[in-house]
This record gives sequence, C-alpha cells and structure tokens, in this order.
Amino acid sequence: MISPTDRIALRGLRVDCIIGFIEWERHVKQTLLIDLELPVDCRRVARTDQVADTLDYHKVAARVSHFVADSQFHLLETLAERLATVVLTEFGVEWLRLSIKKRAAVPNLRKAEVVIERTAKDGGG
Repeated sequence: MISPTDRIALRGLRVDCIIGFIEWERHVKQTLLIDLELPVDCRRVARTDQVADTLDYHKVAARVSHFVADSQFHLLETLAERLATVVLTEFGVEWLRLSIKKRAAVPNLRKAEVVIERTAKDGGG
C-alpha cells in the first residue's frame, strides 16, 4: 500500500487551449497552468531506482498536455473533471489532486482556479 503522504507533484504545467464561455474566449487560445498531485510508493522505487517502478511523470505531463490542448470546454470545472478521469483511468492511480488556473475574464480578478480531488472509486478508474 502506498503511504498517504508519498506523492509526485507536477507544478505549473503550461498548456494553451480554447476554454471559456465568453464569445472572445471561443476564438483565442488561452494559457492554463495545471498542477497535479499523484500517489507514488517512494520506498519501492528507492529500492530499485528504476522508472518502471514509479509513476513516469514525463508520460503523465505529456498526456495531460495533449488532452488539454485538444479540448474546447466552456468551463474549467468540466475540463478538470474530464482530465481527472483520463489520469485516473490511464495511469491507474488511486487518487489525484488537480488544479487548473487561467487568467480571469472578470474585471479586477487576476486568475480563476478550479481545484478538485478525486479517487478511482469516484468513477475515474
């Protein structure tokens, strides 16, 4: 069993995509910042020092980047849910914490952010 405190954290993954429901947002790619936390058994991988015994975060980042770049959702909430399902299913992780930030289209607001936590039991895996 993986220690509940062992995790890989991917911070500040930048991906451009179409996101938003305001008319101009449907025509201009915006840069999103994505953070992910995923469980990993650090003790196991430390014994072998082999990437095959851990979660390959290069592959996770590439898959997340491709999924988001190809998406065209209206809401960050929808993108977060769909992305969580992809990661939980394709990488077989037990849980994840996901944050997606974008420059806000709202006056006087610097960024909008959605943060979700999901488990494979939530229907992702």
